[in-house]
Amino acid sequence: MFGEPLPSVSPSDVPAGAFLLDVRELDEWEAGHAPDAVHVPMGEIPARIAEVPEDGDVVVICRVGGRSARVVAYLQGNGRGNVFNLDGGMQAWDATGKPVVSASGPGIVI
Repeated sequence: MFGEPLPSVSPSDVPAGAFLLDVRELDEWEAGHAPDAVHVPMGEIPARIAEVPEDGDVVVICRVGGRSARVVAYLQGNGRGNVFNLDGGMQAWDATGKPVVSASGPGIVI
């Protein structure tokens, strides 16, 4: 009835070298994000899909995992088989001790 579960990965299992795609809103991004993440707000994904790599692992991130799950489903529907949802989003990333940064130094997850 609900289809296949989306591929996901826990913060501690994010593959080295994965492309981190943060789909949160600008204020969330500016407060704090994963180092090396790329910011493309969820609403801009259709227009900016070419910025999402077709090779290698792509881990999609939001605050808790709901928006990123929708983006993963959208990307899969557009032929991207290399995308994973970050389980628990940035809240889980932060809770596991992974770094959170902002333009001015250490960041926070809002």
